Amino acid sequence: MTGKLGNLINKMVMARFKSFLLISLLFGLSMFTSSAQTDDFYAQYEKFSKHAKAEYEDYRAQCNAEYVKFLERAWKEYKVLPSIPRPKDEVVPPTIMPRQDKNKKQAKEIPIENIVSPILSLPQPKPISPIYENDKVEEKNFSFSYMGTTCEVRLPKDLNIRMSGCESCMIATIWKQLATNAMDNTIRDFLALRLKMQLCDWAYLNLIDTFAKAFCGHGNEAVIMAAFIYSQSGYKMRLGRDCEKLYLLYGSKHGIYEKGYIVIEGINYYPLDDKVERMEISDFSFPQEQSMSLYIENAQKFTIRPSAKRKLASEQYHDVTIDSQVNLNLIQFYNTYPSSEVNGNFMTRWKMYADTPMDESVSQMLYPDIKNKIEGLSDVQAVNQILNWVQTAFQYEYDDKVWGHDRAFFAEETLYYPYCDCEDRAILFTRLVRDLLGLKCILVYYPGHLASAVCLKQQVNGDYISLDGDVYTICDPTYIGAPVGITMPEMDNRSAKVIKLL
Repeated sequence: MTGKLGNLINKMVMARFKSFLLISLLFGLSMFTSSAQTDDFYAQYEKFSKHAKAEYEDYRAQCNAEYVKFLERAWKEYKVLPSIPRPKDEVVPPTIMPRQDKNKKQAKEIPIENIVSPILSLPQPKPISPIYENDKVEEKNFSFSYMGTTCEVRLPKDLNIRMSGCESCMIATIWKQLATNAMDNTIRDFLALRLKMQLCDWAYLNLIDTFAKAFCGHGNEAVIMAAFIYSQSGYKMRLGRDCEKLYLLYGSKHGIYEKGYIVIEGINYYPLDDKVERMEISDFSFPQEQSMSLYIENAQKFTIRPSAKRKLASEQYHDVTIDSQVNLNLIQFYNTYPSSEVNGNFMTRWKMYADTPMDESVSQMLYPDIKNKIEGLSDVQAVNQILNWVQTAFQYEYDDKVWGHDRAFFAEETLYYPYCDCEDRAILFTRLVRDLLGLKCILVYYPGHLASAVCLKQQVNGDYISLDGDVYTICDPTYIGAPVGITMPEMDNRSAKVIKLL
């Protein structure tokens, strides 16, 4: 049944496209027609627009009507699969470079064992058909806070969701109640918040969940409210139930660590809340629904709640002392972020952290100061100063000791927390070099250790990696005191795995 719906929407979209093309051509010719003819064209276009709008609304209503039928009868039991364990690697401790070794650089090429390439991202999901502003419904404004940021959406004035159980007919009745044009402005407001706050998919889902719990409480009503808005926004979602409890399951191609999941048609579905071993699921797919991506392509825009300032000083370059301050609301969001991998490759998780843009409030404070310190220097000199700052301004500690498990940091987290390890330093270093100097970087992985390499504009003696016609010189933020071009001992005789960065 859902396949037929998918074919139907393709035919409808193509038909509307041809009609719009015809109307556009007519308008293109209207400059050569009389005023009366032009008015007629406008009248025809207005009539067509109203008809197209009605067709879009009818199509979405049809999809939701089909979904209601599935909720009433089509539930299948699934067993939740065991979670993907966090990668546990051997740990290579930080090393201090002897002073006499700093001038022992040789031009040595490091062989590449494997490459993690950039994954092409899709535009964020969108509704299955345009959702128009509805000026015919009585509404009320509802305010809630997400990550310290006040948000407001419009709701139907008489909206009142009450569920006395988790039976199929009850769930179907509530969905039918929500799936009316009265909720259009609510969905539009959420999509507008996603755009205004530059929210990634994970943040958008949690924004909706936060609203639903603020408006409905923490019961099944909140689950079905969040599921409705999320699905109408274009995301893959399934409703599950276990006895008297309802679950929202979000679809993602990422393998999320330490979270049980269910596989449906090759897509992992994860319960948003709670752990559960078995549940019934209504497996209905809306046309053109998309999986959630855990990549963060834009800096999230949360209200700024500044942390205390932190003074970070380089040991070698005494004038490179930088004041750092981060947004605590962003740190709170990063604490909710699920660590994951793509295509079963654990190295892809570092790419997600390293390619996330620096928060604007941090870069506006941090970057001018660093730029002032490296002004007038060559690329090699500037990279050396940034490298030594990352090597010596931060205190190293093992994740197992601090967090009890492996945990990678976004760049802002390394600037905030008192301890960090090799992967955190490599992520921060490559973020700074790309932003401040515009130089291409890669991450370089050896078992138990993550370093980096920079594509310098000038030739420099030292260890390097050849990739796509470019030469990347090794820069190791955990080999304390080592300048550009020197690999940490015991790593120089190993082949490296390379992670390309944007």
